[in-house]
Amino acid sequence: MHPRNNLVEIFSTFLVFADDRFCRWVTDAKLRRSIANALQQTPQETDEDVWIGFFYDRLHKSSSARLAKEHTIAYLQEPCYWTSQKIVASFATTQYKLSDCFQIAITQVDKILKGFNPNSGSRLKNYASTVFGAAIRETFRQRHEIDICTDWGLLRKISKKRLEESLQAESLPKDKIVAYMSVWNCFKLLYVPSQAHSSRQLSKPDNQTWEAIAKAYNSQTHQQVNPQMLEAWLLACAKAVRRYLYPNVASFNAPINSEDSGEWLDNIPADELDSPLAYTIAQEEQQLRVSQQSEIHNVLREALTQLDPQAREILQLYYAQGLTQQQIAKQLQVQQYTVSRRLTKTRETLLKSLANWSQEHLHISITPDILKTTSAVMEEWLQFYYTQNKNQKAV
Repeated sequence: MHPRNNLVEIFSTFLVFADDRFCRWVTDAKLRRSIANALQQTPQETDEDVWIGFFYDRLHKSSSARLAKEHTIAYLQEPCYWTSQKIVASFATTQYKLSDCFQIAITQVDKILKGFNPNSGSRLKNYASTVFGAAIRETFRQRHEIDICTDWGLLRKISKKRLEESLQAESLPKDKIVAYMSVWNCFKLLYVPSQAHSSRQLSKPDNQTWEAIAKAYNSQTHQQVNPQMLEAWLLACAKAVRRYLYPNVASFNAPINSEDSGEWLDNIPADELDSPLAYTIAQEEQQLRVSQQSEIHNVLREALTQLDPQAREILQLYYAQGLTQQQIAKQLQVQQYTVSRRLTKTRETLLKSLANWSQEHLHISITPDILKTTSAVMEEWLQFYYTQNKNQKAV
């Protein structure tokens, strides 16, 4: 993928895939006019971080929030692409394509804009990359969970609320949804695995169990439905759940009506941004932010040196080599839950060091919200630090 070379492109173009590869950048005419006009008013400002700060500020002003969000989505196209590409390369066996991962990630924009704190010392691009990566990995984790279940195992594991949501998403008549939910309740009540750990690979109920399910359903509903029909209904439920939890993904910026004349963002009414002259970032504030980032690096790097060798090795395998917890456990010849606990404990240790430093040097009171933001900054740093040092053994 060739990068965008100027501010107009960065804040007004969107990525298009073809055959699961980068194809080209497509320009949104409205956004191009908007950023071009803004640059004419402030031609001396060429720092993209200043402009993203300006747009982030405008997200909280109703008169220009929508337009500012569109510019921000355009800006985040590249970090979304590179994060998706990195994860796809790390999970060679995944059925998801690069374009699928990009679609999964870019839907997290609202979450990013809500959680990002411009005063935390973190760049939006880096913060977004962390959120994008977490969303894709979580989807992979959940997808694996659902894929390894048989239909009967899936129906045993699914909650009543999620099943009902899945059936409603199929636009089924209300009476059919009620019938499907009733037979599922009978199935859950009467078909219990002999061993709990085998529920994922649960096989089809035997004839005796089907007769019991049919008897229970018919007595509750005063109907006469045979076991074969009830089996078909339950299989339809399983298919609905899979479609609901993991729908087919499509291009987020697909051309409208299969034409190349416009994309979804063109349907949003145009707004006008107020003058960027009203928004300035003082030079000393930028210098302070750079200084704080350097101090954060030193604090976390020092905290890493205090960890025991196994904890450092787990971090190296997880962040630098991109191994899963299961792969790490196999390499270290320990249980997966041991890796999970060590990883969680290590993060907590590093987070405590960073939080204590913030409280002592930045005079920040540690609240749950501040702790959440601090955790995101730390996670971003770990991703960056081990990526930069992946060709050499990290401290």
